Amino acid sequence: MTIVGFHASHEQLPPSRLLDAVKHAEQAGFDAALCSDHLEPWSVRQGHSGYAWSWLAAALEATRFSLGVVTAPGQRYHPAIAAQKIATLAEMYPHRFWAAIGSGEAINEHVTGDPWPEKAERDARLAETVDVMRRLLAGEQVSADGRIRVDRARIWSLPESPAPLFAAAVSVETAREVAAWADGVITVDQPREELQEFIGGYRDAGGRGPVAVQVHLSWAPTDDEALAIAHDQWRQSLVPAHLSWELDTPEAFDERTADVSAEQVARTLQVSSDLSRHLDHLTGLAELGVDRIYLHHVGTEQAGFIDAFGEHVLPALKEAGR
Repeated sequence: MTIVGFHASHEQLPPSRLLDAVKHAEQAGFDAALCSDHLEPWSVRQGHSGYAWSWLAAALEATRFSLGVVTAPGQRYHPAIAAQKIATLAEMYPHRFWAAIGSGEAINEHVTGDPWPEKAERDARLAETVDVMRRLLAGEQVSADGRIRVDRARIWSLPESPAPLFAAAVSVETAREVAAWADGVITVDQPREELQEFIGGYRDAGGRGPVAVQVHLSWAPTDDEALAIAHDQWRQSLVPAHLSWELDTPEAFDERTADVSAEQVARTLQVSSDLSRHLDHLTGLAELGVDRIYLHHVGTEQAGFIDAFGEHVLPALKEAGR
């Protein structure tokens, strides 16, 4: 059965309101939740960015469903510290926590003052990062002297069952590359044929874990309101992926998207007041074999979205995904 989760966007809400939202989502029927892990928002208009790992502990304590995070150890977080954080949450909340590992974005990683590497170098660093974290989470004492340097690290408090490590991937090429080590893969919503190719690439390369898709959408009681929300909050979606990895401030994203129209933004995500249109789109994802769908309403007011989707979308979507 398809799991339908709620996405908690730290870039857009203060952590206290985001905690209320995730509790509300569980009560409304969402099966799980996922959060981002940013140091900075995409836009000055979004205006927030709480520390995901402090928030995750509070959210796991306040709910009973599964919670995951998309994170990028390797520069801002040393892999040994990242592994320790993951092990601690998995020990306290068995079988409920997972992390998706990606190669990161300059907007969050530049604060270390280290150079932002080229994509190939970031991918090579990611592979070494995952190897170090896997060994630490298996209880090994680890030393390394490559792109990642580690001196006799060991995680002393380990969970009985390690937290799954997913890969965060966008392209088919990356989906194939991560299939060997990832316990699952998460990507963003994309045109149907491309998503089908992505899933096929992961499966053909030996990937056997769940496939998760994060769906950005804008919903409001009227189409005009939904369009205005998307235009105000999610116009960075028009920045091409290869450039979004490189821009290093919210101001740079705002400057890049200053002149885009609401209609242009609406072509990059699902924008509608019509719940049946959202359901049709999401049902199509479930029919592709997506195991987990995480819904991200890009507005800053989450209660109406949670109630409307909890009552009118989730029951039919879960039935379609059986």
